Amino acid sequence: MSKLLIKNIKSIVTVDDQDRVLEGENIYIEDGVIKHIGKEIFPADEVIDGSNYYAYPGLINTHHHLYQTFTRNLPEVQCLELFPWLRALYEIWKGLDQEMIYYSSMTGISDLLKNGTTTVFDHHYVFPAATSGELIDTQFKIAEEMGIRFHASRGSMSRSVKDGGLPPDSVVQTTDEILKDSIRLIDKYHDPSPFSMRQIVLAPCSPFSVTDDLMIETAKLARAKGVRLHTHLCETIDEENYTLKKFNLRPLAYMESLGWVGSDVWFAHGIHFNDDELKLLADTQTGVAHCPVSNMKLSSGIARIPDMLKLNVPVGLAVDGSASNDGSNLLEEIRVGYLLHRLNSSNLAPTGYDMLKIATRGGARLLGRTDIGSLEVGKAGDLFMIDSRDMSLIGTHRDPKSIFAVCGYHKPVDYTIVAGKVLVRNGHLVGIDEELISRKSNELVDLLLNKAEN
Repeated sequence: MSKLLIKNIKSIVTVDDQDRVLEGENIYIEDGVIKHIGKEIFPADEVIDGSNYYAYPGLINTHHHLYQTFTRNLPEVQCLELFPWLRALYEIWKGLDQEMIYYSSMTGISDLLKNGTTTVFDHHYVFPAATSGELIDTQFKIAEEMGIRFHASRGSMSRSVKDGGLPPDSVVQTTDEILKDSIRLIDKYHDPSPFSMRQIVLAPCSPFSVTDDLMIETAKLARAKGVRLHTHLCETIDEENYTLKKFNLRPLAYMESLGWVGSDVWFAHGIHFNDDELKLLADTQTGVAHCPVSNMKLSSGIARIPDMLKLNVPVGLAVDGSASNDGSNLLEEIRVGYLLHRLNSSNLAPTGYDMLKIATRGGARLLGRTDIGSLEVGKAGDLFMIDSRDMSLIGTHRDPKSIFAVCGYHKPVDYTIVAGKVLVRNGHLVGIDEELISRKSNELVDLLLNKAEN
C-alpha cells in the first residue's frame, strides 16, 4: 500500500463543482486515490512540504500524435497548410519503425509530464507496411514505464492517394486488417475500471484518408466493445471542400450519416462548424478537442470555443501533433487559447480559469472519465505543483486559478504526480536519464530523416 502526504499546501486549486481554492490544507493519497483533503495528518511513505506550492489537478491532453516529435521544426514544412503539409510529411513518416515509436513517444510524454500533464490521449494512425504492426503495444509499454495515464487510439487510414486520399499506399491498411487489430488491442489493453491507467479508443484518421466502410464498421465495433470514437473533423476549408465534392455533404453531416455523433465521440479541431452544426454537437453531446497552437501554426482558423461553451458542447484542450505545434506543452495551450479568444471574442471569451477547467475537467469529460480532472476525495491522485516563490510569479498571487492563462508559465513544473507517484521532482523526470534519452532520440531522428532523403 503506497501512501503520499502533501502537507500545508499554500493553495489547492481544486477545480471542483464549487471552484474552491483551499489554503494551508493537506492532500493524502493512498494507493493512487485521494483519501483526504483537510488539516489532518496521516502517516505516509513520503511527505512533501507544500507550504510554498500551488497545487492543481493534472492536465488532460485530449489529442496528440506522439510519433511526430521526431519531425519538429523542419524548414521545408514550416509555412505549409494542412494538406500540403501532410503530403510532405507522409513521405518521412512512412519510414517510422518500432524503435522510433518508442523513443518519440518517450520524448513527447516527457515534455507533457514536465509541464503538468498526467493523462494523455494519443492518436496514432500511421502503420508503415514494413513494421510489425504492434506500434500501439510499444506505446503502452513506454507509458507504463513512465507512469503516465494513457489513452491510446487504434488509428487507421484506408484511402490512399490512388483512391483519392492523401497518404501513400505504404501506410494504409484494409478495413479487415484494421478491425482485426482493433479487437486485439481492446481485448488486450482496454481497462474501463475506475482509476484505469490504460484505455483504447478507435480513431480512423480523417474524412480524406479513410473509406466509408471503415468509419461505419469502426463505429459498430466501438459500441459493441464499449470504447470511444475519435477522428479529425472540420479542421480546414480544404477538408470541407473535399467532403462537399466527394460526398455532397459538409463534414459533420457526412460523419452523422456514418453514425459518428454522440456522447461517445469527440473530434479534433472542430474549427469550421456553422450554427446548426454547433447545435447538433450540443444536442448529441459530441465533443471537441481544441488545439489552439496547431490551428494557428497551420493557418487553419479559430474554433468557436465561446459558442461551444455557451451551448454546453463538451470541450477539452490538446497540443495536437508535435510537428504541427511544435511541442507537447499543455500549459502553453492554456495561455495561447486564452489570448486567442480574447483577441477574437473580447469579453465573450473564456476566462483564464475557464481555460484551466477545459484542460482538466473538460478533458476528463471527453475521455468519458469521472475519476480524474479535479482534486477531490475519491478522485485519482493526479496533480502538479509549482513553487509560488519563483521570480516569474512575482505579483501573481491574488488569483492562482488564472496564472497559466493570464501570465503564462515558461519552465517545467516542480512536481508532477500520477496515481500518487512522483514522476517529476524539481522539474526533472524521476528515474530517467534525460541526457541518454536525448542522445538516442536524436540519433533516431537523423536516421528517419536520412531515410526520406535517400
